[in-house]
Amino acid sequence: MSQTDQSAAIPLDEARVERFAERLFGTYTESFVTLMLDLAHRTGLLETLGAGPGTSQELAERAGLTERYVRECLGALVTAGIVDYAPDRRRYALPAEHAVCLTGPGSLNLAPLAQLTSLLARHVPGVATAFRDGGGVSYREFRPEFTTVMDALNRGLMDGQLVDGILPLAGDLTERLASGIRVADVGCGTGHAVNLLARAFPRSTFVGYDLADDAVAAAREEAASWGLANAAFEVVDVAALPADPPFAAITAFDAIHDQVDPAGVLRRIRAALAPGGVFVMMDVKGASALEDNIGNPFAPWVYGVSTLHCMTVSLAEGGAGLGTMWGEQLARHMLADAGFAVVEVHDVPDDPMNSLYVAR
Repeated sequence: MSQTDQSAAIPLDEARVERFAERLFGTYTESFVTLMLDLAHRTGLLETLGAGPGTSQELAERAGLTERYVRECLGALVTAGIVDYAPDRRRYALPAEHAVCLTGPGSLNLAPLAQLTSLLARHVPGVATAFRDGGGVSYREFRPEFTTVMDALNRGLMDGQLVDGILPLAGDLTERLASGIRVADVGCGTGHAVNLLARAFPRSTFVGYDLADDAVAAAREEAASWGLANAAFEVVDVAALPADPPFAAITAFDAIHDQVDPAGVLRRIRAALAPGGVFVMMDVKGASALEDNIGNPFAPWVYGVSTLHCMTVSLAEGGAGLGTMWGEQLARHMLADAGFAVVEVHDVPDDPMNSLYVAR
């Protein structure tokens, strides 16, 4: 008897089949809700709803949108339980508790996360090819959209927590920055974190390094618009991070796990630190072993992002393919191998998906 015949002979739990089918339909439905949230966020419809209720025509006029599209998108958001609807007046409203999570400039606004799903979905065919042929989808194929999406994902958190919430977790770093030290940020992206630090600590000097020239251009533009003379940016592969003169502090915000050679980058960071220097690394919270991530509600999302971006951009260059869910255990091991003697791990304020590593 073949394996297929044996499987067919096993009696099925029909109730379990039904429950799993329902779950699949729910999963597929939620994926479209994510796309509708992305549309509502990109077009300003969510912010318009957050400012007050209205009919689809009123909301369309206030947002400068086409009513027919607004009405259909709202149909998805109403039936998904995100937007309230009063049929007698045909008025839509965003509950205040939902508005906290979907509108505004702060770190609590989760609407920008929907953009990542839309972006990465476009690369499913390329990643499927890599499944068969090896290699991956290169980082340049995700740009320039990836630069914009990552800026949107991180800007609210950095604005709300970097100076007052994240830095205090790194011991005396705030005091040292106030006195004046030399700092590097590896994988700086659009440089918003660097610019925030440069504005808050004018006695210190900051330089951001990133492989993406479009991101560095945006970083320089923001620094110029803010009148920052103590922030600079360079297009550099951080595997070749300049080490002379050394830095008193180096930061990396969700930038290590997708490197071609993450172990080499960590060693380079250690070599670029002056005696007594500190490396502050924010990276995805999780465990290194799959079994320890079962039950983590964010784990499927993280493994998915890894498959469709972080792992594949490394493998595309013949790299380690470390992946987004490298986990705290492996991170500690790699930091120790790179030469860091003391590693502390903290929760990140307003960010349940990341941990902050302080390595000395």
